[in-house]
Amino acid sequence: MPLFQRKKPIEPVAEPEPEEVPAQEYLLRLSYGAKSSDGVRMAVGPNAMEALRGLVAGVALGPVEIIEPRAVEFAQASPDLERPSEALQWVSAHADLSPAARHAVMTLELVDALDPTVDTLACGLLAGELDTTGYPLFDAVVGGVAAHWDEVTGDLIVRGIVGWGGRGVRGDTDRAASRLLNGLVNSLWTIAGAGPISAEDRPVLAPGGGGLICPSCGYSSAVERAYYCPKCGMRLLRA
Repeated sequence: MPLFQRKKPIEPVAEPEPEEVPAQEYLLRLSYGAKSSDGVRMAVGPNAMEALRGLVAGVALGPVEIIEPRAVEFAQASPDLERPSEALQWVSAHADLSPAARHAVMTLELVDALDPTVDTLACGLLAGELDTTGYPLFDAVVGGVAAHWDEVTGDLIVRGIVGWGGRGVRGDTDRAASRLLNGLVNSLWTIAGAGPISAEDRPVLAPGGGGLICPSCGYSSAVERAYYCPKCGMRLLRA
């Protein structure tokens, strides 16, 4: 028997894996909101765009910009960075707008409060402040009036519209937006020749409940959830 016996090496004991790996967390919350009134019928002449600008000028804190419906070549434009081709079209379509107007269009489009293919928007900064680059802060309220033509009568169907949002949440922004929308609607009612959308102007259900019938051209939409006529583009207001 040898005097010295080599000892068996001691195997290291494996440490238990931690239940949770230390990590730094990153979170970004974006919140956008908008409010829109019912449409008001306005009989206007050749100065229709200036009439829309005048409606907002008394409420806006700065200049009022007129944004007409997007041209056909920008039909696929969308403020969506995950789709680069659509985002580039959107930037090109609104490159000439001020930061406040661009923010207004983006906000109202994101929440589907504005149809850029048929709506003309007169907008500006209504409440809040701008940052150093000219963009509204998250609690600022932007908007004005949106309008589209009634092809049958030639009148404008105008509605008040406001939006806000971005990074952050503030409880009193919603109340400020409601107050501003009320002011815009009151301005609409004081214009000579303005009137509410009558019951005859509102869409009716197609026979058998297969959609809504457009009061402008009589076309039957496929679903009751439609907001615009698939044929003529008129907004299908609800009672």
